[in-house]
Amino acid sequence: MGLVFLRHAYSRYLAVKDDIEANLPSRGGKKRALTKEDFSQKSAIFLRPEAQFDYLVSLPGGADRAKAIIEAMESIEADYDSLRGVLPKGEYQELDNDVLGQLLRTLNPDELKRVSGDVFGRIYEYFLTQFADQKAHDGGEFFTPISIVSLIAHVLDPDRGTVLDPACGSGGMFVQSARIVEEHGQVPTARLTFRGLEKNATTIRLAKMNLAVHGLEGDIQKAITYYEDPHELLGQADYVMANPPFNVDEIDADKVKTDPRLPFGLPGVNKKDKVSNGNYVWISYFYSYLSERGRAGFVMSSQASSAGRDEAKVRQKLVETGDVDIMIAIRSNFFYTRTVPCELWFLNRAKPEAHQGKVLMLDARNVYRKVTRKIYDFSPEQEQNLLAVVWLYRGQRDAFLGLVSKYVDQMLEHGYACFERQDDDGEVNRPLADFVEAVDGWLEQLQPFLETLEKGGPHAETAAEVDKERGLLAQDVQAFEAAVDRATATSEATADTAAGLHQLVEQLSPLAESSRDLIKQADLIYKLVSRLVEICETEHDAKASDLWPSRDLNRTRKAVDDARQLAVEQLKQVRYFWRQAHWLTVRFPEAELRGVAGLVKLVDLEEIAANDWSLTPGRYVGVAPEEVDEDFDFEEALREIHVELEDLNGEAVRLAAVIRKNFLELGV
Repeated sequence: MGLVFLRHAYSRYLAVKDDIEANLPSRGGKKRALTKEDFSQKSAIFLRPEAQFDYLVSLPGGADRAKAIIEAMESIEADYDSLRGVLPKGEYQELDNDVLGQLLRTLNPDELKRVSGDVFGRIYEYFLTQFADQKAHDGGEFFTPISIVSLIAHVLDPDRGTVLDPACGSGGMFVQSARIVEEHGQVPTARLTFRGLEKNATTIRLAKMNLAVHGLEGDIQKAITYYEDPHELLGQADYVMANPPFNVDEIDADKVKTDPRLPFGLPGVNKKDKVSNGNYVWISYFYSYLSERGRAGFVMSSQASSAGRDEAKVRQKLVETGDVDIMIAIRSNFFYTRTVPCELWFLNRAKPEAHQGKVLMLDARNVYRKVTRKIYDFSPEQEQNLLAVVWLYRGQRDAFLGLVSKYVDQMLEHGYACFERQDDDGEVNRPLADFVEAVDGWLEQLQPFLETLEKGGPHAETAAEVDKERGLLAQDVQAFEAAVDRATATSEATADTAAGLHQLVEQLSPLAESSRDLIKQADLIYKLVSRLVEICETEHDAKASDLWPSRDLNRTRKAVDDARQLAVEQLKQVRYFWRQAHWLTVRFPEAELRGVAGLVKLVDLEEIAANDWSLTPGRYVGVAPEEVDEDFDFEEALREIHVELEDLNGEAVRLAAVIRKNFLELGV
């Protein structure tokens, strides 16, 4: 993990170094040296030459790599007080020098240097995920999935002040808060102060590393939050963000019963003098930490929102404060080690007048993307769409309309990209034209042999179908390009009003369907030519002919399939972004918040009181009426099936290996 940290730090260092150097002040024609403050303002970490990953990778074979890595870690700790004694060092002396060399090279491939975006950031998150999956700490609770953290941070929208996480784990809430500030064009270190509590020393090290790699620092104290409050932030935090352990039943009631962080009292005590369930201890703590204008966003077990008995009494008191703002229900499988559903709670001590006495209930259980058979998340657009509902609640109508307009623009951009686009290496390609040309080249290779066959042979029907579909494909590609031009002209002439965008999205529906039809045509012609090749080889003994270039045909078939996949993926984006715009406009055609069955409802306190003070969104939003789902996507459904099949196949292979090993050990 230390080397992954170093490589991630180096990736962020390189991403901003040139820009920092270009803007450094100079005196006497000489620019001043780089400082860690320069990098902190860019949310990156400063690295001395001996701590830079390329230097470590380039060490000669006889060099003591463990010593060099330790010196790299020490140089970082010398510059960052918050990391003193945190980074792993002595552990590297236990590894073979050649193994360390191989590990360094593995973490520094050429491909990684060419990609754009924060790719190594995602790799870093992946390693954190693996720690969670291996139950490194409390069943993995220290790692909150990025899509959950991101949604909490975007809804909370921290701007300035103290951010407290009383169960901070690996520090993901802090990192995402900083990203929100960056999105607003501000410097996180200048606007936010981070305070954290965490009971596990190893996890604290991970959190400090996670903060440092993003150019951030925070005061993270080792403490058992149930009984300790070293930051003494009661009533002072501007923001509280957390993902605490769920349903804990080991809290000593005598130790906490007089805690000032429990303004609503204890949520019940069992026969062992333990708090029956710790959920409302956490919720009460979060509430009590908030300043008069403070806001909180946290993850909580779905049991808590409708729990009965003493927990219901605490919940009633909380709801009666009027400070419960938003409740979002999340389906199961969003966490890496827990399959239970959860809810996101948002509190606001300074709700505007328009929101007094109301709670926004948002049921997002039907909004998800399947990553693996066991893990779901939100796509970036799904997260944006949920956030757009919150915007309408807050009266941010322009933001909602801007998002719809952005989706339309992206749809049209991807439409043009079907004809010309630039890949990550700067190479220009033409997905649809390249596919058509690839098919033509494939057919040209077949033609000499086909001309030797009788007109009524077994191949004739398929060959005729190929000719027909090839002609239709050319016509439809041309028609699609003209449709993109027309749609762009229509879009440019449309005002970004609710009525205008709603009508525009409906007008773009045929273009979205055309992109889907072209996908089907591309798949069909590829299958038809493949079938023609197969017929020639099985029915006409083509492989025995000098006119049949078998090796070249195999290479061409793969090239055509690659071109088809590129064209198909580009075409999919056209309909994908149309569907995002349509999802919003069909539910909120006037760009104003309204109740949508199965999704959202603005509920007043009288209705909550009539429902046993329940804060479960599904209890209020109801169930969407059964009807044909216009947003149903067969391709996405097939993708999910494929994801599940891949997981099952992998699991079958692993189980087979375990069974074989067990049999060998038994001598069977």
